[in-house]
Amino acid sequence: MKQGRHQKIAELVSDMEIETQEELAALLKEAGFAVTQATVSRDIRQMHLSKVPAAGGKQKYALLKQEETPSDKYIRVLKEGFVSMDKAQNILVLRTVSGMAMAVATAIDALQMKEVVGCIAGDDTIMIAVRSAEETERLMDKFRELLRE
Repeated sequence: MKQGRHQKIAELVSDMEIETQEELAALLKEAGFAVTQATVSRDIRQMHLSKVPAAGGKQKYALLKQEETPSDKYIRVLKEGFVSMDKAQNILVLRTVSGMAMAVATAIDALQMKEVVGCIAGDDTIMIAVRSAEETERLMDKFRELLRE
């Protein structure tokens, strides 16, 4: 039952742009699966589904490659959401694709860069508090390197 549901979820997220757990649950119910919100949430975690950018600034669920490490995932999110960056002393401001700032900020926090004190994210802007102005330059270089990979 679970395996069949997971196969259906993989099929649905490959064929459609599904933005929410509620949409996914409704589609599974239409396909004959009796699911709850908790079941869908658990399936999303177990299958390593992630939100990725979709058309029109929206986000959709996608199945990650199994060999992708958590660090690879965070770097991919950074690359997919990044638009530009600029500094103001020890504050680094990143611009992202609309709606991606929270995901990119979470990725930056998860990468645990020693220069980063913390991030504040809006819709398309992230303010990163950096330990010093010199470390802001080093952090910008790190981001440039990650974005080139």
